[in-house]
Amino acid sequence: MLLSVNLTFAALLAVLLVLATAVVAVARLGRPRDTLLAGARAAVQLVAVSLVIGWVVRALPLLLCFLLLMYAVAVRTAGRRVVPAPGRAWPWAAVPIAAAVFPVVVALLLTGVVPARGVSLVPVAGILIGGALTATVLAGRRSLDELAVRRGEVEAGLAIGLTVREARMEVAREAASDALLPGMDQTRTVGLVTLPGAFVGMLLGGASPLHAGAVQLFVLVALLLVQAVAAAVTLELVTRGRLVRAEAR
Repeated sequence: MLLSVNLTFAALLAVLLVLATAVVAVARLGRPRDTLLAGARAAVQLVAVSLVIGWVVRALPLLLCFLLLMYAVAVRTAGRRVVPAPGRAWPWAAVPIAAAVFPVVVALLLTGVVPARGVSLVPVAGILIGGALTATVLAGRRSLDELAVRRGEVEAGLAIGLTVREARMEVAREAASDALLPGMDQTRTVGLVTLPGAFVGMLLGGASPLHAGAVQLFVLVALLLVQAVAAAVTLELVTRGRLVRAEAR
């Protein structure tokens, strides 16, 4: 067992969360309560998932519902992060996540690399959806921020004959590419800086180091594809005016 789950574990977890909240407050890195609520929400959600996951993976209809729930939560989270104000724009966040994750999951199932069983499909799909969520949020926020700051350059592009999409693309492309940096850095430094969860989990489950390494490599490469597609589709939606903040309308 990697960690001993007992009262000491719970107390230490609470202390770490309080310290994280305090650092955010002292350094003025945002709203401290967001950090506190994120930790508390994670605890509640993980307890709930731990209680139902064994039941869900035994029935295909329940498994599909669970996967759809994961996707829906990711879409809502991405939409609210990229386009904070409510409106018609944020549901477009469903497009890059689906475009990135769905083809990869289908390919994994059709080739038999991942069995159509909940115990295998849920963690793999969760990792891929999480990667697409991160790339969508980062690409959307960075590109929209860049367009707001460099609005004059967009207007200059229009003045020399570029289309709206082309002018926005010239400004936003480099900013959106920053969304790929976390995944690339994780892949480049795997085994040297970090030992990711899939690798450690398989080792603890009794798999050989070679098998665990192969699975982790597959996950990282799949994530590179998923995040690249999500960032590219998000950039396209931003430059075409589909993902746009209320004040930019």
